[in-house]
Amino acid sequence: MTKVTVVGAGNVGATCADVLAYREIAEEIVLIDIKEGIAEGKALDIWQKAPINQYDSRTVGSTNDYAKTANSDVVVITSGLPRKPGMTRDDLIETNAGIVKSVTENVIKHSPNAIIIVVSNPLDVMTYQAHITSKLPRTKVIGMAGILDTARYRAFIAEELNISSKEIQAILMGGHGDTMVPLPRYTTVAGIPVTELIAKDTLDAIIERTKFGGGELVKLMGTSAWYAPGSAAAQMVESIVKNQKRVFPVCIKLDGEYGIDDCYLGVPVILGRNGVEKVIELDLNAEEKELLEVSRGHVKEVMNVLDNLSSK
Repeated sequence: MTKVTVVGAGNVGATCADVLAYREIAEEIVLIDIKEGIAEGKALDIWQKAPINQYDSRTVGSTNDYAKTANSDVVVITSGLPRKPGMTRDDLIETNAGIVKSVTENVIKHSPNAIIIVVSNPLDVMTYQAHITSKLPRTKVIGMAGILDTARYRAFIAEELNISSKEIQAILMGGHGDTMVPLPRYTTVAGIPVTELIAKDTLDAIIERTKFGGGELVKLMGTSAWYAPGSAAAQMVESIVKNQKRVFPVCIKLDGEYGIDDCYLGVPVILGRNGVEKVIELDLNAEEKELLEVSRGHVKEVMNVLDNLSSK
């Protein structure tokens, strides 16, 4: 039986659990949260939708009882606090790293062979925290960012060309956020290079909008996005539990790929039953390598903040 746990029943976690259920990606989905009754309520609501939307996946909720998560194939970690006014980046890192560390310890205790997908922010450094806490191979602890960033990019291109978003294939690399590395020469529309269809200045504007895509939504809603991030995490779960071997950009610890060691960055991988089956190394040009190096420097800086906090 396929079993998936989603930790954190906020908007992102609940959306992920819902997608996993109605697309029947797993037979059992456990939703867990620290707030009394929230996970139980949302899991019950999703289950009561099953007769309407015609699916058989069962959703179960729990307040902090990790015994219910035992023997999960995949665990999605969405827990953490959003950045509040007056909070420094270091405060956010310290708070969320503590949460992710404790969640990972509980998860591993009951599902030692699970593949862990991290969604908590700051994404790259929270993946680092989950990886060192879990002591699992790097291929089994990965972060969700690239699928979301790529989806935003593809949506904007589809809008610009007034065509189906299904036709657009793209890859983005690097850190999650404004230092991500766009790769227009690897972006195609039904096999046609996007550079033949969209003028450079327009494409550059789309790339800029993508970089700040999360911020655009926060400004509009006063809170972070959840439909696309929750769905993106569910898509990663699907590729793993169904062994689809899809190619996605995910955050993983690099071990020499792209000339980078010991840094958690978004790169294209093949995602299957064992987690990351293979890291794909693209032949980047000088400009792309430079952008990736900037991204690496940024992520490494945040990793150092975590290292310093841990050594206190």
